[in-house]
Amino acid sequence: MSCYTQELVCQVGQEYTFSHGEKVFDQFTKSEVHAKQIERVSHYWGQKLIEEDCNRIKKEELAEYSPEDADELYYVSVDGSMYFTREEGWKEIKLGRIFKASNLLRVSPSRREVKSSQYVTHLGGVKDFIPKMDYHIENLKNKVFIADGAIWIWNWIEDTYPECVQIVDYYHAREHLCEFANEVFKSDDNKRIQWIENVKQVLIEQGVDPIIEDLLSMEVSDTYIASKDKLLGYLQPNKKRMQYHKFIEDGLDIGSGAMEAAHRNVLQHRVKRSGQRWTINGIQQITTLRASLMSTNNGQRLHALIQKKAA
Repeated sequence: MSCYTQELVCQVGQEYTFSHGEKVFDQFTKSEVHAKQIERVSHYWGQKLIEEDCNRIKKEELAEYSPEDADELYYVSVDGSMYFTREEGWKEIKLGRIFKASNLLRVSPSRREVKSSQYVTHLGGVKDFIPKMDYHIENLKNKVFIADGAIWIWNWIEDTYPECVQIVDYYHAREHLCEFANEVFKSDDNKRIQWIENVKQVLIEQGVDPIIEDLLSMEVSDTYIASKDKLLGYLQPNKKRMQYHKFIEDGLDIGSGAMEAAHRNVLQHRVKRSGQRWTINGIQQITTLRASLMSTNNGQRLHALIQKKAA
């Protein structure tokens, strides 16, 4: 295959199932590129991208930015979701999304859209995922981290980027409060609705401090003591990350909608379709390929690798 054809095969292989990719090739190029060829080429270059990531980390390299880009404000989000593998059943793929604040555009009164992002994906443990993230963000001077309450995420950020702004996703925080109310006030709909509406407003206007104070003084039956303690165990360690009124005053985003969208568009769209059962190596190769081709420098990294091998 020519270099151009290999790049085109990878674009098709990361977007469609391999059998569907064969039909796309036939329809638009009238060339006989079979599903198995698309599969082999896509996995091959996905593996080469993984190897390049490993070499960068081994050499302790960091992404370089122009002074203008390095000074801009960036949002950084990480999260994980589960995918089924043949060898070990359900495994978590960690996904990172990095984008400039200036690329977060309002496309309607109720919807915003990120124009371009850098994606990082890894199937496996935190130890191997974090260096992949560090490669892209270490040289960025102004970072805002938005994530849920996962302990490993905040431990990493506290250890490595303690000076950066940290925000627990507002909707995750609200979800925890709603779950508590649904349990404690399940016999009184009016009280439950009123309590939920009140804490939602307080979160936005005053942050989490008044809610913590209210919970500490709240008397609940023995049945719900554990639920109350669990909620406080979530809110108190994240207190500084839930000062939403201050974040809003500073013009910062407080939700991880961009991260949720990334899970759907980058991962689930390709590797969580009905009936799919991936090998561990296969799913890592295809998600790495897809993340690379969907990132800001769309296709440039793959293009350079293919051209280098051809030379």
